[in-house]
Amino acid sequence: MGGAALGLATVLVLSSCGSGGSGGSGGDDQASGGGQVTLKMVAADYGSGPGKPDSGENFWKGVVDEFQAANPNIKVDVQVINWNDIDKQVATMIQNGQVPDILQTGGYSGFVNDSLLYKVDEVLSPEVSGDMLQKFSDFGKVDGTAYGIPFVSSARALFYNKDLFEKAGIAEPPKTWDELKADAEKLKKAGVTQPFGLPLGQEEAQAESFLWMLGNGGGYQDASGKWAINSPQNVETFTYMKGLVEAGLTTPNPGTKDRKTVWEDFGAGKVGMVNGGPMSIPIFDAAGLKNYGVAPIPGKAGPLDTTLGVMDWIMAFNKNGHAAEIKKFFDFFYTGSAAQKISDTYKLLPVTNGGIKKLEGDEKLKPFLDALPNASFYPFTDPKWEAVSAQVKQTIGGAVSDDPAKVLGDLQKTAEAAG
Repeated sequence: MGGAALGLATVLVLSSCGSGGSGGSGGDDQASGGGQVTLKMVAADYGSGPGKPDSGENFWKGVVDEFQAANPNIKVDVQVINWNDIDKQVATMIQNGQVPDILQTGGYSGFVNDSLLYKVDEVLSPEVSGDMLQKFSDFGKVDGTAYGIPFVSSARALFYNKDLFEKAGIAEPPKTWDELKADAEKLKKAGVTQPFGLPLGQEEAQAESFLWMLGNGGGYQDASGKWAINSPQNVETFTYMKGLVEAGLTTPNPGTKDRKTVWEDFGAGKVGMVNGGPMSIPIFDAAGLKNYGVAPIPGKAGPLDTTLGVMDWIMAFNKNGHAAEIKKFFDFFYTGSAAQKISDTYKLLPVTNGGIKKLEGDEKLKPFLDALPNASFYPFTDPKWEAVSAQVKQTIGGAVSDDPAKVLGDLQKTAEAAG
């Protein structure tokens, strides 16, 4: 979900199958002593990179040490790869016949087409499967059969600076677009340079846009799966947003601003309100901002009862066997402390009801956790989404500076022509 987050951070860990002087054992990882099985795992790095305290290596070492202490006959050999390289490196590994047993990354469906994966019910206990958030696990299915297991998730909510709200005489966060505009006007009067932080630059314009669309019953597609980027609801939404921009109530030139810049501005006390995720919190903490609140995102007529849901995946490959050992590791991961450690370390969210319960006492995470079970998703199962998303990042910022209907209409044409 780091790079993808969100996209959600996608982490892929690949095991270096040829390393460690084990010789050419190929897929047979049985050690000579005591029938020990070695599981090769490749995972994405949600942290700041090798050698850093939050590195994927450190995270997985903690999980694996605990697991191996309880299961001395199963060794888990984890290779962590950064988000930019993981997909490429895993493809090379598979091409060379060095297929890992477990992979954690941003997508799984390509491997299903090549019949490389175990079905989820072969490597995950029914109790754990049954505890997964239904809307998330449903996306792990191809033709009705589950192959991908949701690994971590993320969501979005509204952050607001309590000190700036007090200075502007605002008692509580806005619930509707009218209230948002009125609050932004008060913040501007109180000298706040960016009443509402609006990042529509290339980094993640598709996310910010989707949150606003949801507030008016819109989206990239309609309920039947037809592209509806230039629907009347979406045109109305961007017309409203354009009004905020023209009134000087947002980040100036939103189409050129990335979310990280706007989140840093919020952390520096320059922004009154901004949409963000749990992964924004470390940025605000690093900037020393303490006094902020988190609330549901305002919609046209009331707060959203949904949010943008994002998830990454973990999967098991069938080439080397070891289904029973993989199941032990997966069950341990989802029922133990690992999911909470991910949330503590990376501010990513659980994908099980049990995991959500464990975190419910965290006041800042609560709005995200409450929204997760009813999350809305990009149309990422549509093969055209990748091309559409790329184009949205490039051009949708123009919908708040030029003619919204034209910009959204051009994106609609892209979607209909893609693929």
